[in-house]
Amino acid sequence: MQEDYRADVAVIGAGIMGTAIVTRLIETGHKVSVFDLDAEKVAALTAEGAHAASSVENAVSASEFCVLSLNHASIVRAVVFGEKGVAAAASEGKLLIDMSSIDPAETADMAMRLRRETGMAWVDCPLSGGVPGALRGKLTIMAGGNPEDFERARVVMQHLAANYTLMGASGAGQTTKLINQLLCAVLFQAVAEAVKLAEAGGVDPSAIPAALAGGRADNRIMQEFMAKFAARDFSPTGRIDNMLKDLDSLQAFALKTKTPLPMTGAVVEIHRLLCAAGLGPKDSAEMMRLLDGLQAG
Repeated sequence: MQEDYRADVAVIGAGIMGTAIVTRLIETGHKVSVFDLDAEKVAALTAEGAHAASSVENAVSASEFCVLSLNHASIVRAVVFGEKGVAAAASEGKLLIDMSSIDPAETADMAMRLRRETGMAWVDCPLSGGVPGALRGKLTIMAGGNPEDFERARVVMQHLAANYTLMGASGAGQTTKLINQLLCAVLFQAVAEAVKLAEAGGVDPSAIPAALAGGRADNRIMQEFMAKFAARDFSPTGRIDNMLKDLDSLQAFALKTKTPLPMTGAVVEIHRLLCAAGLGPKDSAEMMRLLDGLQAG
């Protein structure tokens, strides 16, 4: 397909990420139909130029591509194979792009079933970069699927991603996202602990990123979040409970593949403690509250 081609796209899920995806696709010239159970979220997007679909089936029937932005594999399965779902309007000429973060094995199973029953292809495209990345078209997207389907999805992905990589067969994108979440979760905890150590030693933690830039300890999470953590800036950038959802999937996958992850296990339980304390909907910077409390005690 030509690079200047703009497709008809159905977006299912108008949460924080889904909304950003719809906004970016409209801004880059795509015709977008959106469906979500929350009518207010849909209304906000129709004000931007999206078409409000009456059902998932309705959205998909009018579109060449279907983008999913959903929270759990069970929701993805219901949206795809449930009543008036994707499968009801699926055909060989359509392509499903799942930007949710869900289990790799379930992804592969659903992709195989959708193709077998309807002829519609599936590319798993979980993302990293959050809302700011989506709005700027600078997401990192790790994909799984057939090479031909991966290239076909580029019509949409080129306007959302700065880094779009095929990692292997169906489910490989989801596996790579689990690895991404492992690294992010461990680094968030490391940054929080580094802030506490700097404070205990009389060093300004906000000066650490510049001091370590270019060295072996340098990393993007430190550069972007250390000053935020040090300032106890709890403004939302990513929910703790969403991270725990991904970490639980990661642990289940590790158990299934008999992969030892001792450090990750500790970080998972820290996230579980934060959620148990009622901080699940809050930002990752809330890790500082746990460390501050432990020190105070």
